[in-house]
Amino acid sequence: MSAALRAEGLVRVFPSPGGDVHACDGIDLELHPGELLVVRGRSGAGKTTLLNLLGLLDRPTSGRVVVGDTDTTGLSEAQLAGIRRDRLGFVFQSFGLVPVLSARENVELPLRIADTDPVERDRRVAEALDRVGLGGHGEQRPGELSGGQQQRVGIARAIVSDAGVLIADEPTGQLDSRTAATVMDLLAELAHDRGLAAIVSTHDPLLVARADRVLELHDGRIVGAPATVPALSRAELRRRRAGH
Repeated sequence: MSAALRAEGLVRVFPSPGGDVHACDGIDLELHPGELLVVRGRSGAGKTTLLNLLGLLDRPTSGRVVVGDTDTTGLSEAQLAGIRRDRLGFVFQSFGLVPVLSARENVELPLRIADTDPVERDRRVAEALDRVGLGGHGEQRPGELSGGQQQRVGIARAIVSDAGVLIADEPTGQLDSRTAATVMDLLAELAHDRGLAAIVSTHDPLLVARADRVLELHDGRIVGAPATVPALSRAELRRRRAGH
């Protein structure tokens, strides 16, 4: 199976008064459809920098990022923006929702930007909210939702455009442990059931059990061989989401 997302020799150097900081230092990885890959490491290990590079939010000092069969090296900002819009979905630690908009309106933002037909837009938004278990909450604003529900809205927004790759940077960082586990179960289920290629950064060892593979980062480098973790069954994921 060909990779949905690939990094080759990825390096990102930030200058500082004390000398250059290698936030990413020769990262090689492949992410495949249907896979949940967890990147873990302590604060400052380079997780956010790596995800920013993979998500085309930053450019590497050297190396390259390949999305599907598209080498993004040397593409213009407009071309990168098009790939981000059409092929990548993002989930953020801070949820990233617009407070004055309803859940439905937040989810439909990427489709409005893409000028999607209104009928198709409504269908996709309803489907995405149903998929994350919020079908009855579309008219509520973020302030009326719990933290876990807000993050589910963020996930619905990330998948509404049918992007093949989901990138989540510490998506459970602001959630309690029980809610965090439920959100990670949802991400795993989306990867396994919908065939998404999902990469998630976390420092929480309790969330690693949801992963298919784990990469350990230390000082911008992958430490040791990637670990393969037995994936939870779909039945187990649904049971956990139901809170049973």
